[in-house]
Amino acid sequence: MTDYQPPKVWTPKPSGGRFAAINRPVAGPTHQAELPVGEHPLQLYSLGTPNGQKVTILLEELLAAGHRQAEYDAWFIDIMEGQQFSSGFVDINPNSKIPALVDRSGPEPVRVFESGAILLYLAEKFGAFLGEDRTETLNWLFWQMGSAPFLGGGFGHFFAYAPVKIEYAIDRFAMEAKRQLDVLDRRLAETGFVAGAEYSIADMAIWPWYGSVVLNRVYEGAADFLSVQDYGHVMRWAEAIDARPAVRRGRIVNAVRGEQQVRERHSSKDFASVGL
Repeated sequence: MTDYQPPKVWTPKPSGGRFAAINRPVAGPTHQAELPVGEHPLQLYSLGTPNGQKVTILLEELLAAGHRQAEYDAWFIDIMEGQQFSSGFVDINPNSKIPALVDRSGPEPVRVFESGAILLYLAEKFGAFLGEDRTETLNWLFWQMGSAPFLGGGFGHFFAYAPVKIEYAIDRFAMEAKRQLDVLDRRLAETGFVAGAEYSIADMAIWPWYGSVVLNRVYEGAADFLSVQDYGHVMRWAEAIDARPAVRRGRIVNAVRGEQQVRERHSSKDFASVGL
């Protein structure tokens, strides 16, 4: 705890911490740079964070289900180097956040940004993974979009990345993270997957965030800290999705950590180097 008193008018100052170099109070590009374009209609510009994994998992699932037009190029965007602030990237996503997609299959390129929007766009384009009840699928897709910032930007940041440990902040967001895990656990006690009996884009959106926590892959020490073993239904669900071959591929595309990494993906042959 500190005796910090907010000023009447806030002015920017160095924040410290892992992401200080890319935090800024304005939008727009910082430099001119065009984005590369590969041979496939779907061009993804991303990074293997949970938000990036959502899209590559769906694309790999679409390909595994026989949708050959879902072939894609996945280009690595180094957010720590500020590549998301290039003019080319900002043209696709004015918010300068990964992932961003360009669909070049039609007469004119279509840009799609925000991970949830990309999942919905692709699911509708290919008529797949919308679940048996589209509304229920969207309920849980948008639950993830609204809830995960408290898990990542809230709990994950203050628990793992903040330059100082602030008890109030960690306690506040740990409380919310556990409440969200309980929401999922209660739901998964009733259903095989989040939106019902069928695997859907809702699972693909939620798993990279909450599955990664309960499988002890993010925020070192968080699985023990949050007592994830108490959420048995979430664990069952997370392990089942983790075992899917398309998920194993999708979660390592544009990856920056882990034993298996495919920095860029332009065809299925790119997984040969990691034995997939």
